[in-house]
Amino acid sequence: MAGGIAEAELSDLLVALAHAHHVPGAQFALCHDGQRVAVATGEAEYGTGRPVTADLAFPIGSITKAFTATLAMILVADGDLELDVPIGELVPEVRGGPAAVITLRQLLSHTGGLDSGSAGAGSVRKLITQARLILPPGQAFSYSNTGYVLAGRLIETVTGMSWWQAIESILLRPLGIPPAFVSSPEPAERVVAAGHSVNADGRTRPVVQDITLAEAFAGALAVSATDLVTFGLMHVNGSPVLPAEYVREMREQVVDVFGLADGWGLGLARYDGWAGHDGTGDGTWCHLRFDPGSGTVAALTSNGSTGAGLWNDLVHELGRRGLPIPSGALMDVPEQTEPYPPGCVGRYLSGDTEYSIDARLRLSIDGEPVATIAFHEGLTFSLRDTRTGQTLYAGRCLASPETGAIDRIQINGRLARRT
Repeated sequence: MAGGIAEAELSDLLVALAHAHHVPGAQFALCHDGQRVAVATGEAEYGTGRPVTADLAFPIGSITKAFTATLAMILVADGDLELDVPIGELVPEVRGGPAAVITLRQLLSHTGGLDSGSAGAGSVRKLITQARLILPPGQAFSYSNTGYVLAGRLIETVTGMSWWQAIESILLRPLGIPPAFVSSPEPAERVVAAGHSVNADGRTRPVVQDITLAEAFAGALAVSATDLVTFGLMHVNGSPVLPAEYVREMREQVVDVFGLADGWGLGLARYDGWAGHDGTGDGTWCHLRFDPGSGTVAALTSNGSTGAGLWNDLVHELGRRGLPIPSGALMDVPEQTEPYPPGCVGRYLSGDTEYSIDARLRLSIDGEPVATIAFHEGLTFSLRDTRTGQTLYAGRCLASPETGAIDRIQINGRLARRT
């Protein structure tokens, strides 16, 4: 029992919600009032009968960034890195380029001004050398995978190890977390759950994790919900791995955020006083939350593309049982809609990624329709995924302060400029 909620009740709740959202398999782990509990349900891969166990690793997508940021902060604590030194002094690939002036603090807080990143980049060197600034460093938040590739490369130059070696030996092993990666130079030793595409009608198909080695620093880890709770407890209490003063600094808000969270610190998002991170792999949704005040840590891993709805309903039900955990802003869609602003229609670029909104309020990414849009107050909008049917409150238009015309959009934290 944790927080007055019996393990059997948690298990029944997870089973029911996974079924309701057509999620093939999921884990939920919780530490509350010093008590830990973990429950699991479903299949590691749909149709195989292979059960999800408490120790099965799930691809956690962008929660990897919180681990990369923590690894960087360990090096800061050891005196090997500094938060406010331009990275061009240590990363040879960016010397003389626009990214050379960016600092580690800016990389970890997504305020480096970098584009969101090129999917399928062939090499770390290519991704780094082609990195583009879409706004001056330090000016505003724009979520960037490229920024975390740069952070990972910075770690490699300082440690003399590959990112995989460094994160395993410096962070994962000391925490007792067996390493697993969905993209690695070495074969995986730990079994990893498959991701699944779940259509609006509930049809479920396994999908392949297609993250490249070049993008691994930003999204290649696979761990269990129990492992995420272990990681979260370190960020609540500090540990010999990373002293408390540095975990506190990581939690402190650096910049306001729209769509993904309330704010962002150094590798951690802020949610109504809590901290954590969300992550999506190919066909997976995972969530981590921890409250520094109470010491509560909660984590969900799921292997279905509809896992965001599972998470939202799960924390709602836990709140009804006296354990409030912030879901995050994505599922909190306003009821009132507004007429769409005519100036929103057009094409927007973030590096090589093209976003377009047509007159029927369909959003396309690189020419592929992905969602329909509904506008709300203040030029904000929600996105209804054309495949899963999930609706996320994750976008806004931004107007030029000089002309008042819409010249940018921000979707899932990523800024893009009108072309």
